[in-house]
Amino acid sequence: MPLKIAALQMVSTPDVQRNLDAAATLIAEAAAADAALVSLPEYFCLLGRRDTDKLAVAEAPGQGPIQQFLAEAARRHGVFLIGGTLPVTAPAAAAIDGESAAAAPRVLNRSCVYTPAGTEAAHYDKVHLFAFDNGRESYDEGRTLAAGSEPVAVDLALPQWGPASLRLGLSVCYDLRFPELYRALMQPPCDLIAVPSAFTHTTGLAHWEVLLRARAIENQCYVLAAAQGGTHENGRRTFGHSLIVDPWGEVLACRDEGPGMVLAEIDPQRLAQVRRQLPALQHRRI
Repeated sequence: MPLKIAALQMVSTPDVQRNLDAAATLIAEAAAADAALVSLPEYFCLLGRRDTDKLAVAEAPGQGPIQQFLAEAARRHGVFLIGGTLPVTAPAAAAIDGESAAAAPRVLNRSCVYTPAGTEAAHYDKVHLFAFDNGRESYDEGRTLAAGSEPVAVDLALPQWGPASLRLGLSVCYDLRFPELYRALMQPPCDLIAVPSAFTHTTGLAHWEVLLRARAIENQCYVLAAAQGGTHENGRRTFGHSLIVDPWGEVLACRDEGPGMVLAEIDPQRLAQVRRQLPALQHRRI
C-alpha cells in the first residue's frame, strides 16, 4: 500500500537552537500529515557564518543535544526520521595529508536515521566533499570535513510498505554527482534513496533536478531530496527545490524556496511495475 514520506525544507541559521526549533515545527507538521518517514536537509542544525563554526558544535557519535533532539522527535511523533546531517567528531585517522587531528581539526558530515522508538537505525558519513570556485563563489568542504568511506543502506520495517522492509539508501548532497555510489547502494536494490542537501543556487539551477531524476531513473527507485532553500544569514543562497521523484523519473512534489514541507506517496506496486516493464537492474553487466 502507498506510504507517505516528507522532505522538509529549511533556511538554517548560525543559531543551533533556532534551527532545532524550526525543525521541530516542520517534523510535527509532517507527522500531522501522516508522513511515516521524514527527512531534514543537510546542515539542518547549523549554517554558520564561517565554515569552521561547525567544529564548535560537533558531537561525539551517538551523544549530544542535536542527536538527542532527533531521537526524541522521532519517538514523539512515531516516525522514521532522517536527520539531514550534523557534524560528528572524526577520529584522528580521518586527518588528511599526514596532518594530526589537532593540527587540522575536521568533522564528519553525518546523516543519521532514527526509528519511531527513538533508536538510531543507521548512519552515513558523506563520502564526497564539495569544492567549487567560479571566481565569485568559492567552497571547499575538505578544509573542515573528513570524508566518509562506506556506502550505507538500511532495511526499515514500515507496515504501510507491506510485508517486506523498505530498503533505504543514504547519500548527501555532492554525492549526487557520483553515480558509482548509487550503483553500490543497489546491491541489493534500494526502494528509496535519501539525498539531504544544501546545493548552492548556482549549481542547483544548473544540475539539481536533472541529477536527482537521473539517479531515480537509472536505479529505478524513489528519491527523497530535502534541501536548504533560500538566502541565509551568512549571505549564502541555497537552491531549495526539495523533491520527491518516482522510479520513472517523475517529480511527484517540489517546493521551490523557503521553509516548508514536500509530501508525496510512494508505492511498492509502482516500484515493482517500473522494474517489471523495464528490467534494467537485471540487465546490468558491469
